[in-house]
Amino acid sequence: MKKIEAIIKPFKLDDVREALGEIGVTGMTVSEVKGFGRQKGHTELYRGAEYMVDFLPKAKLEIVVSSDSVERCVKAIMETAQTGKIGDGKIFITEVERVIRIRTGEEDGEAI
Repeated sequence: MKKIEAIIKPFKLDDVREALGEIGVTGMTVSEVKGFGRQKGHTELYRGAEYMVDFLPKAKLEIVVSSDSVERCVKAIMETAQTGKIGDGKIFITEVERVIRIRTGEEDGEAI
């Protein structure tokens, strides 16, 4: 099993969720996060004063899938979240040792 974490632009979240649903992803966790990479941030004007916004709003998706589903999920996220502009985000893939469903005690594949 693998855990896919994707940091994307917030306005792309619904499109990515739909694309993942179409390929059979039945659950995910979504968090509103802030951060920056090469994009750095930007300046904004408020009541005539200019100030720096260092952390930009992003959406973080977390999905645990079987190892054979990873490439389909990554492809769906890439095709849907990509705008071609700086700040599109990142995808991180890590190994998952064990999954347990709290309600039933099911483990691993049955718990996903």
